[in-house]
Amino acid sequence: LGVLLICTYAAKEATKKMKKAKLYIPQINCDVKAGKIINPEFIAKCPPGCQDVKYRVYGTDIYASFSSVCNAAIHSGIIDNAGGKILVQKVAGHSGYRGSFSNGVRSLSLPRWRESFLVSEGKPRKGVTYPSTLEYSSSKSTAVKSGDAVRKEYQTSPVPTPATQMATTTPTPTTTTTDPSTTTLKPTTMAATTRTTTVAAAAKTRPGVHRIRDMAFRGTSISTSIRNILQPNTGIQRQEPVATFQRAASSPAHLAMETDSWKLGLSLFDTGFNSKEELNPKPLESISQGNPNCKVDLSFLMDGSWSIGKRRFQLQKQFLSNMAQALGISSTGPLMGVVQYGDDPSTEFNLKTYANSKDLRSAIEKIPQKGGLSNVGKALSFVNKNFFLDANGNRGGAPNVVVVMVDGWPTDRVEEASRLARESGINIFFVTIEAAAENEKQNIVEPNFVDKAVCRTNGYYSINVPSWFSLHKVVQPLVKRVCDTDQLACSKTCLNSADIGFVIDGSSSVGTSNFRTVLQFVANISKEFEISDTDTRIGAVQYTYEQRLEFSFDKYSTKQDVLNAIKRISYWSGGTSTGAAISYASEQLFSKSKPNKRKIMILITDGRSYDDVSVPAMAAHQNGVIAYSVGVAWAAQDELEAIATDPDQEHSFFVDEFDNLYRFVNQLIQNICTEFNSQPRN
Repeated sequence: LGVLLICTYAAKEATKKMKKAKLYIPQINCDVKAGKIINPEFIAKCPPGCQDVKYRVYGTDIYASFSSVCNAAIHSGIIDNAGGKILVQKVAGHSGYRGSFSNGVRSLSLPRWRESFLVSEGKPRKGVTYPSTLEYSSSKSTAVKSGDAVRKEYQTSPVPTPATQMATTTPTPTTTTTDPSTTTLKPTTMAATTRTTTVAAAAKTRPGVHRIRDMAFRGTSISTSIRNILQPNTGIQRQEPVATFQRAASSPAHLAMETDSWKLGLSLFDTGFNSKEELNPKPLESISQGNPNCKVDLSFLMDGSWSIGKRRFQLQKQFLSNMAQALGISSTGPLMGVVQYGDDPSTEFNLKTYANSKDLRSAIEKIPQKGGLSNVGKALSFVNKNFFLDANGNRGGAPNVVVVMVDGWPTDRVEEASRLARESGINIFFVTIEAAAENEKQNIVEPNFVDKAVCRTNGYYSINVPSWFSLHKVVQPLVKRVCDTDQLACSKTCLNSADIGFVIDGSSSVGTSNFRTVLQFVANISKEFEISDTDTRIGAVQYTYEQRLEFSFDKYSTKQDVLNAIKRISYWSGGTSTGAAISYASEQLFSKSKPNKRKIMILITDGRSYDDVSVPAMAAHQNGVIAYSVGVAWAAQDELEAIATDPDQEHSFFVDEFDNLYRFVNQLIQNICTEFNSQPRN
């Protein structure tokens, strides 16, 4: 009986401890964004006072992961400004997020984002264990998946945000400490019954592959050699014929690109190649001070697979070194990092590791070859989640560019990983060397993988080089392409690719007080866009009988300067000649718009025009101006429809009084983004 009582007491105490442990809820701050928390599902406590416009929220019901978690919970009605417990679940990214006004919080619209989250009442779900301490992306470790097991390894770069489709009940990984200087990612775990045989076979074939490659460099013609490569995710060996490295003089040249300007069909290469071509071409002229006209954040995915061989890997490093020299690496110009892939990818160095070409070239020379397969899709997923982080030197205002080097063809699929990377705003370039011959195409995992991976299928984002000896000829044309930020279409979104001109009615009927309300409306729209010389630009015209250019597109290049300029606009007062104002805006604003920018006119008026609006509006439409009309009070509906681009219902708005203008801020931005996203990609 005594033993029974002791056991009962111990069980009760253990139960109490378990209950106490379950009751511990971590607290988060108002400014914490879901994307900064690694845990795929968690319960947290929000403090009071999170209902504030500075804590941005994007979406309705489903929120983009860079929204404030707590303010999103207020918007969804789970908690109020007093704070409270919430349950957060990460889900996949969406192609569009709808803004709305709910529970005192105005959420914003967004065209797309890589990750989303849901907020619900802070009650644990059955069978799910919730962390008592949240893991943030600024920590020094990251989960790496190998087969069915999950482990943690130290990385040389900070931990990324979670994968876009991570399961919400992922088990907590165990941690093993390794030396950061020697850690390499291991190949995917294979079935126990085949692992020993296949690895041993691969080990035997590698020296042969290298010998074949090296013989080719000496000018020996190889016609029927075999290379053995492991089939991904199986224990089966596959035998693939090696491409003949010395091509016939009649072989077609596959690379079409520009020397001075980009022209399709212009080849850099003669047909065939000379195996005596110089391995180390003359050094390119160094740009010692960097190139401020080429502000891009650039990642090279270098092929470290066994199929490339030692000599070709050395040529690849020489190419990257030449690129670093030609780009002119600097903190005010381009920054460059390198990721090497084989079975698994790993970062050799990130964007902030080196700030000049000399140090970067020296580091490239010391990169050892990883070996393994050519898992390009896996590498693209790694870069999308891990590389372009603020902690790794990503500058935000600079376009993100990835250049993928591929020897032959990938051993995994690239389409899905590339799509997710592009939707995150990453511009992907492919440089393929020695593409598959006709008798090798049956071995390709994903036919036409390049066209499936790039943002445009017109040849601009893909380069095929017939020979490793010709690779050095690609340097200058590739530099020209990655530095031409106007052509980097993948990093263009509805928020950073327009010239937006506001045409503001300053007539006597508006009045001073209402005019300030109009300016606040203009400012609220403007601040949602990414404003800079290379992103969205803002201009403004005020009109009565006459017209006045308040500021042009090239006047201000920062958001704060634009908002200050809007605030300084003084009320003019006078008549209402809207037609003349449209013509004036077309001539003074939109005729000076950049060719790659979408021209958007937003006209706000409170009355019928004294002159005709249809002819000037039609002329603006024909010149590529997308016109939105916003009418207040006595504005004429027929004129608003004539001014607006078709379809009228998506480009024309009306409110009965000035104080209600704010209601259309989110709708107008959403319509601009919807229209942008509906444009064909190719």
